[in-house]
Amino acid sequence: MKQIITFFLAALSGIAFAQVPSGSEATPWNILPVRGFCISAPQSKGLDEFIKFIDEELAPRSVNTLILRVDYNYQYESHPELRDSSALSKKEVKRLVAVCRKNNIRVIPQVNLLGHQSWASKVSGLLRVYPEFDETPLVKIPVNYKWPNTDGLYCKSYCPLHPGVHKVVFELVDEICDAFETDAFHAGMDEVFYIGEAQCPRCSGRDKAELFAGEVRAIRDHLSLRGRKLWIWGDRLIDGKATGIGEWEASYNNTYRAIDMIPKDVIICDWHYERPDQTPVYFASKELNVITCPYRDPAIAVLQTQDMVKFRKYATPEMKDHYMGMMQTVWSGAGPFLDNYYGRKPETSDKSAVKCFKALFGEIQKQAAEK
Repeated sequence: MKQIITFFLAALSGIAFAQVPSGSEATPWNILPVRGFCISAPQSKGLDEFIKFIDEELAPRSVNTLILRVDYNYQYESHPELRDSSALSKKEVKRLVAVCRKNNIRVIPQVNLLGHQSWASKVSGLLRVYPEFDETPLVKIPVNYKWPNTDGLYCKSYCPLHPGVHKVVFELVDEICDAFETDAFHAGMDEVFYIGEAQCPRCSGRDKAELFAGEVRAIRDHLSLRGRKLWIWGDRLIDGKATGIGEWEASYNNTYRAIDMIPKDVIICDWHYERPDQTPVYFASKELNVITCPYRDPAIAVLQTQDMVKFRKYATPEMKDHYMGMMQTVWSGAGPFLDNYYGRKPETSDKSAVKCFKALFGEIQKQAAEK
């Protein structure tokens, strides 16, 4: 792996979703075609401030892609039984669509598919309502969750081979994409620890890489029927042992071989939070389009941005467009992030999503000014 990464270090790719200004002047638009921001969709009570944040903070920083982690924070009509208690209405979603359209920001909803069907001591909507979809029904959610544990429970997964799961899942996907009027969908699919389990009557004995790739293809193929693209996190496609990256930002359960089994038009969101790992080169070498995603460390975000600019600059024409750009990820709710951002609950640590966000987009502007 290290040899492959070194060999392809002078290569890259990316697709510009915003119009690139003509002429030779360097701007954020042609330095990094995708400049993204990923966060949980706001609650109704925080919608006005979140819209203000889009208008006054994201747009001036040339953000052109907004991933909103919706999951069940929407008043689904196809499956109202899955709604969160205070879910966004269609009217509220249309307000988000309108402000993004006004600012030329592509909005992409996310619903966690395959993995992340539970968190700590809480089962998420899908398995709570449809427990028959559970890949590991014998593993019970503890009252007081701790990691590590004897069950290897981080988050639950649904069984990708259950005959009823895709009808429900795809109805949710279609409805949320229609509500956001989008041409893309983010399926999550990160940190899948439960897949191909021996106790599953359908998945037992099957190749975990083939199961993972099969689910990627199923979602991708469904989206393509309506001209939509699939985005996923990239960690399950990296060999965690060979690279030394580990079991969180990469795979220990052999799903990494799925990288050679998935369609080439799947967009990879490559997250690394502790080091500026050079895995974008690996994804690009596999003809996949990739976006680098930092989180809390401003210094790492700056290095990752510099790397992405270099990848695009020194890549061959065949590789350059695979390096799409950068995306800040925020793993709190929108409310806590904005509390921090607007100083109501200041972050005292040198590392925070807010500080990383400011450093990332400051570096993008700096890179554009220096070209």
